[in-house]
Amino acid sequence: MAQKQTDRKPDLTPFFQPRSVAVVGASATPGKVGHTVLHNMIEAGFTGTLIPVNPKGGEILGHPAVPSVDQLPHGPDLAVITLPRQHVAETLRQLADKGTRSVIVITAGFKEVGRDGWYLEQEIRKICAQAGMALLGPNCLGMINAAAGVNASFAAGQPDQGRIAFFSQSGALCVAILDWAAGSHMGFSKFVSLGNKAGLNEADMLDHLADDPETDVILGYVENVENGEAFLRSAQAACRKKPVLMIKSGTTAAGAKAASSHTGAIAGSDQAYEAAFRKSGIVRVRDVETLFHLARAFSRQPLPYGPNLAVITNSGGPGILAADACGRFGLYMARPAQRTVERLQAFLPPHSDFYNPFDILGDADAQRYRRTMEIVLDDPMTHSLLVVLTPTAQADVEGTARAVADMARRMPDKPVFACFLGMQGVRTGKEILDRAGVPCFVFPEPAVQGIRAMYDHFLRQQRPLEPAETRPRDLDRAAAVVQRAREAHAREIVEFQAQEMLAAYDLPCPATRLARSSDEAVRLADELGYPVVLKIASPDISHKSDVDGVRVNVRNPEDVRRVFWDLTARAAQLRPDAYVVGCVVQEMAPPGVKEVIVGFRRDEQFGPLIMFGLGGVYVEIMGDVAFRLAPLSRRDAFEIIREIQSYMLLKGVRGEQPVRFEILEEIILTMAQLALDFPEILEAEFNPVLVNHERALVADVRMTLRS
Repeated sequence: MAQKQTDRKPDLTPFFQPRSVAVVGASATPGKVGHTVLHNMIEAGFTGTLIPVNPKGGEILGHPAVPSVDQLPHGPDLAVITLPRQHVAETLRQLADKGTRSVIVITAGFKEVGRDGWYLEQEIRKICAQAGMALLGPNCLGMINAAAGVNASFAAGQPDQGRIAFFSQSGALCVAILDWAAGSHMGFSKFVSLGNKAGLNEADMLDHLADDPETDVILGYVENVENGEAFLRSAQAACRKKPVLMIKSGTTAAGAKAASSHTGAIAGSDQAYEAAFRKSGIVRVRDVETLFHLARAFSRQPLPYGPNLAVITNSGGPGILAADACGRFGLYMARPAQRTVERLQAFLPPHSDFYNPFDILGDADAQRYRRTMEIVLDDPMTHSLLVVLTPTAQADVEGTARAVADMARRMPDKPVFACFLGMQGVRTGKEILDRAGVPCFVFPEPAVQGIRAMYDHFLRQQRPLEPAETRPRDLDRAAAVVQRAREAHAREIVEFQAQEMLAAYDLPCPATRLARSSDEAVRLADELGYPVVLKIASPDISHKSDVDGVRVNVRNPEDVRRVFWDLTARAAQLRPDAYVVGCVVQEMAPPGVKEVIVGFRRDEQFGPLIMFGLGGVYVEIMGDVAFRLAPLSRRDAFEIIREIQSYMLLKGVRGEQPVRFEILEEIILTMAQLALDFPEILEAEFNPVLVNHERALVADVRMTLRS
């Protein structure tokens, strides 16, 4: 886990709302970063004290310059540094001596360029931390607060003022988004380029913006999170107050390459971030265009208070696409009331479709759209509306856009989305919708997904926070198992070694005994009762299937003896490097069981990532699994089971009885508890867990220790 952040949060008031700003490295030469920053501050309308710092002194852009930081009349609230990197550390020391409260280091050439840059970045981090100066950067674009007349960046132009805050780790993306926003009538309350995050990071932004009265929606672009615990804490608090939408890039399973378990092989970086976003309430978005469409929706549209979507279209195909997306994303096509159908039949052409999706035909004009929207939105079963327009020869693109914008203004309790298919032919209509704050998509699917995101946020806002479950266990007994493995320098704790661990957590297990000889195997099988299961027992063989090391339904003493010899001989042949202890003799599972897997892998940033899915040897191939971050609540355990695609198999098909879900939930919660109790365990899995309508049994277990 990453180093824990202290509870003390930086005061970002002087950073976002400075009364005095020094531009260190200000230049009179157009095109230089120091000139652009100073020019942007002036153009933004900054009314405080603005001081250029340049060795030549004189006047720059109408402001008297001082030749050095030492000659500043006082410590500014904010200093923006654009000097070459070799001068940054000393300049920060001088600013600290002056009592400067916050700094932006735009200069590049730090940890992003290698070892020397990394050490220099650590130095400037330490200087700012010791002085109590909030640090943004280095290697960043800067910061903009339009409401305060602050544009401490070297971006081109001035963004409009709005109610949306945005922060990004990528400066290049910031430049592109500012340009895109200028052409899309998108304004910002705050705009921050985090750069290398030597000081301020995503958690700091979330803490401040959650309580920012000028911000309604928080957006972020994240490449990596260095302190997962602090990020989750800040994100959970922010998401209870306002919507938070993020793009996460650079997600791979590289962290799981050396994993020995199925869980470790599947649980990569992307799954960890997905689980972190879900746990905190962040809406994850996959592309920038959707990010800002949703931002506009969250900031200008009401949240849907139900899952029913109505679709109005002038073309059948896009309406069907929207209906398909509705089912895929877990929404429902609103079923219109009879009164609604009668009102539509009274004025629509007879060949129209009066049932959702409402196809009002290709010759629909703006007035037909407007009247249909009025009737459909008046239906109490309509919770949200998607208006689809295909640019036919008869379509009135601009008039329809104005009708949609007008209806969105008139309906304060139901969100209205638009989907104008195409590009050039609908451009003017999209501009009208942009200015009105109505999100307009090119295709129906992302529009429906956006409505689902808003409905999810509504549900989270209504749902009380649930506490994490604490499971009963004998910690001393479990710790003794881990300690013995440590003393033996073992890398893994496999089934026959882990029985004490399972007992310490009171997990339901089939009766299991270790036999070191064929005679002992026969005796133990006689005690357990036939039929039995035999499994190879070796601390060096993680996957028994690799050596064909399991036999089920062994029915008599002669077969037990033969199977024991066969399993141990096969293991010795296929894995001559492995120490074979003998065989595990285990009672047979009850009839009619399903196999599932419960596991975890410890993510570097976020801690234990719990996995649930169908079990057995094919889990990695099928990939039908779901994830949550520990600790888990009872609701988490409930939801993770029902999230896999094979949930209906567990619920029962063709007359089968459903499995004992409550016992599965207990096992999942216990796995989460074990993961939290023992940080020295890197990954673990119960595979398979055998479950039927009466009981569940942990039939096999494996744990991997940190090296």
